Amino acid sequence: MKHLQLLLLILFSVNAIQAQKSLLQSGPMLGYVEMREVLLWVQTNKTAKVQFAYWMKDSLPIQKIYTPTQNTTAKEAYTIKATISDLTPGTTYAYEVLINGESVRLDYPTEFKTQQLWQWRSSPPDFTVALGSCAFVNEPKFDRPGRGYGGDYHIFQSMQQMRPDLMVWLGDNTYFREVDWYTRSGMLHRYTHTRSLEELQAFLASTAHYAIWDDHDYGPNDSDRSFIHKDKASEVFQLFWGNPTFGIPQVDGGMTTQFQWNDVDFFLLDDRYFRSPNHCKGCEKTILGEAQRDWLIEALIASKATFKMVSVGGQVLNTADVYETYINKHKEERDYLLRRIEEEGIKNVIFLSGDRHHTELSKLTNANGNNLYDFTVSPLTSGSGSSRSEVNDNRVEGTLVVQRNFGIMEITGARNERQLTFKVFDSDGQELWTRTIEAE
Repeated sequence: MKHLQLLLLILFSVNAIQAQKSLLQSGPMLGYVEMREVLLWVQTNKTAKVQFAYWMKDSLPIQKIYTPTQNTTAKEAYTIKATISDLTPGTTYAYEVLINGESVRLDYPTEFKTQQLWQWRSSPPDFTVALGSCAFVNEPKFDRPGRGYGGDYHIFQSMQQMRPDLMVWLGDNTYFREVDWYTRSGMLHRYTHTRSLEELQAFLASTAHYAIWDDHDYGPNDSDRSFIHKDKASEVFQLFWGNPTFGIPQVDGGMTTQFQWNDVDFFLLDDRYFRSPNHCKGCEKTILGEAQRDWLIEALIASKATFKMVSVGGQVLNTADVYETYINKHKEERDYLLRRIEEEGIKNVIFLSGDRHHTELSKLTNANGNNLYDFTVSPLTSGSGSSRSEVNDNRVEGTLVVQRNFGIMEITGARNERQLTFKVFDSDGQELWTRTIEAE
């Protein structure tokens, strides 16, 4: 009888665990990571009670700490965020998701490491950043007829195997279709569909994720500030990403933010919310808008970071006036931005861009002798472009890639000898090229 009771208890426990896992739609995802605080995100597929448990990975005995229970709701696409604070810098924590009081067992690591307190103590730690843009996940009933535009989804598994510290998504992180553009429910469906990709889940769980948007995860193709539903798009973006902020105090609206990782500052720009229509004859041509542009310049001036990474959807240094490169139709604003960087003597500015369905590294040396770079990484899973004949006078020879790929940046070296290595890999994780620069 005792054996039967034990067997029934085991079967009940297994069924309970499987039942809670069946409620997991996507995630968990690690959002921003600081020295003493991180953000965790998860999505269920119906209303449920959700919380996280976390503990120092190498501590014995394990002492779990639980976040407050939250209820997921249809209004917020069954997503929740949990802020975990009072952490120890430079420490690895394991965590788990609990749905309706039961732990969800996953077959991949769920952990995070807080940033290290290195200032006044040591050289800044080495770290690795993953990059990519243009992630299309097929859904045939809503896609254009014919062959699917997306593919090679295993690229996310290749990225996860690199074990980067953080990932910066460079826009077009999902692709709204015609059925999605004009309703909040459509936008929620599209984000949910992309975020639920099986190959993506392990990558979400243990790498810190930050994001900007571009036209396809903001609205229709080539969208601008006139898009009537941009406030809905803003709300949905905030539901699904874990950036430290969404917008800056000096600017009304937009998804702009900034964060620091070790000795590097990242500026995440919004190239859609303030953008003037491409074909407007009487408009002041802008991508960033005056307020966001001036904030960026002042923030770059104030930055003491070794490298200053400026993430923006479209290419900045490409000299070809095609599609949505900065120089095409917005040359005056581009020239102003580059001139102010030159006038202020700002060094080690690296633009991080996507959009173009090809990858390349561009380099521009200004009148002060300072080098600026634009690392364009695209596409992840969408169709690749055909840009072999495009003339970009600033392209670093041998860096053009016209297939699905992702980027890795490695920041290494002692305090006054920091180096930045750009690497590009194909979907299978095979290296395509690498270039290294030294901090000026």
